[in-house]
Amino acid sequence: MNVERKGTVYGYCRVSTKRQGDGNSLEAQKELLLANGAEKIYEELFTGTKIDRPELDKLINSVQQGDTIIVTKLDRMARSISQGTELIEKLINMGVTVNILNLGVLDNTPASRLVRNIFLSFAEFERDMIVERTQEGKAVARQKPDYRDGRPKKFKNGQIEHAVGLLNSYSYNQVAEMTGISKSTLIRAKREIS
Repeated sequence: MNVERKGTVYGYCRVSTKRQGDGNSLEAQKELLLANGAEKIYEELFTGTKIDRPELDKLINSVQQGDTIIVTKLDRMARSISQGTELIEKLINMGVTVNILNLGVLDNTPASRLVRNIFLSFAEFERDMIVERTQEGKAVARQKPDYRDGRPKKFKNGQIEHAVGLLNSYSYNQVAEMTGISKSTLIRAKREIS
C-alpha cells in the first residue's frame, strides 16, 4: 500500500540590511509566513542583487515534489527577471508549489508567467534605481574637498597624535587600553609619523 507523502510547507525570508523596515523586516516576514502555514523557515541577511544566497540554496536543495515554498513578496526571492524566471520555473518543474503571498500560487500558465514577469520587472527596476541613486550620491560627495572614500575615520588626527605621544611613556597595549585606539592603528600611525 502506497502512502502519499504529505509535502512540507517551507517559508523563505530575506532582508538586505539589518535595519530594513516597511513591513519587510525579518520578523514581519516570518510572522506572515507562519500565519500562512510555513512549517520551517529559511532566513537570511543578503542583498537581492547577489545570485548566490546560501539559505535560499539550502532551501532549494531541501525541497521535494509536493512541497510548498511561501514567500511574502516576489522580490524576496529574486530581483531580476532572468534570475526569478529561472528559479521559479525550476521549482515548478520539480513539482514544488511556489506561493507568493502578495500574488498567489505561481504556475507555468501564460497568465501566471506574465504577472510574474511584470512584478520581476518592477523589482529589477527598483534595484537599478537604488544603484543609480547611490552612484549619483557618491559622485556629488566626491566633489567636496574633504571627501574621503571608504569609512569615516573613527579618531581625529589630534587624537592619534596624542596617542602616539603617549607611546614615549607607555606600551602599545597600555595606550590602546587608555585611548581605545587599536594597537595596529597605533603601529601604523607611529610608522607614518617617524
